[in-house]
Amino acid sequence: MFDLQHHWSRITPLHLILFPVSLLFRLLVALRRTLYRGRILSSYKLAVPVIVVGNISIGGTGKTPLTLALAQQLIDRGWHPLIVSRGHGGAAQQPQQVDADSAAQQVGDEPLLMARRNLCPVWIGKDRAAAAQAALQAHPQCDVVLCDDGLQHYRLQRDVEVAVVDGMRGFGNGFMLPAGPLREPVARLRSVDAVVVNGGETPAADLFKQGAMNLAPTIGRYAMRLSGEIFHNLLDPGKTATAGYFHKLNNHAVAGIGHPPRYFRYLQTLGVSFTPHAFPDHHPYSASDLAFAGCDAILLTEKDAVKCAAFADARYWVLRVDAQLDPALVDHILRKIESHGRKTA
Repeated sequence: MFDLQHHWSRITPLHLILFPVSLLFRLLVALRRTLYRGRILSSYKLAVPVIVVGNISIGGTGKTPLTLALAQQLIDRGWHPLIVSRGHGGAAQQPQQVDADSAAQQVGDEPLLMARRNLCPVWIGKDRAAAAQAALQAHPQCDVVLCDDGLQHYRLQRDVEVAVVDGMRGFGNGFMLPAGPLREPVARLRSVDAVVVNGGETPAADLFKQGAMNLAPTIGRYAMRLSGEIFHNLLDPGKTATAGYFHKLNNHAVAGIGHPPRYFRYLQTLGVSFTPHAFPDHHPYSASDLAFAGCDAILLTEKDAVKCAAFADARYWVLRVDAQLDPALVDHILRKIESHGRKTA
């Protein structure tokens, strides 16, 4: 199968074809943003503050864990957040609430994962402005909206933009789609309110130098890392295990996320040996996909696990990971909300 991501970290002969298309894509992206900023395309302003969490690149950077961590920190500060998501991978067309027993095929895997954390209401909709409006009517106690993966959803006006950057992959070859991994130019980060660097050994300052860009002092830069050491049995969540339980087993690790190698590397840091199986992002699993001969344990991400419960057996284990954030990030976000004239909590 053709692997376009192989070409997103370097420059290859294929770019003779891809680069002109990339220039056209860049032009269309700039035109679309200009139309929204010029109010030629309409956008919607909610009655409560909106915090958008997103990225400028394709692939998993950690947006969903960051959204959940921000929701928890806002709750700890006395706020009542609401999460709104696109529901990518789900069949739902109209705004609807996501419950713990919703079907991933209907609402999408990431919204279902977030709903099962049971932190706050989670709603989905192709039009996130309409979804947020419907959700606020249903949950009038909510006083702030977190829009997951909404950086490019300009129909919903926002008070704060938080962009996540993969600290290991950075910006790839720096090109926009399809020649590179970028949805928007690296310079787009100059207009966000905070940049969160997820993992990696490269200091944030050096990362942005690699992108040929310096951020203004007013843009907060924060580190984030994912952590988790406890595996939960998918059929019996009360049954848990640490990495040592798997040391003598024939393990198979499965990841259908934006960047599977991140999950596989993390398992290695826990000292778990396994056979890796990478699937496309949002892959709709069936039992035949995971029929591994001689397998003692199947190690899943939370995102994949919500789609495997129907056919799982006792070999299925789920590793929960959480984003560890600098508390100063929420301080920075709340200051931005106040500077926009919003009522504080």
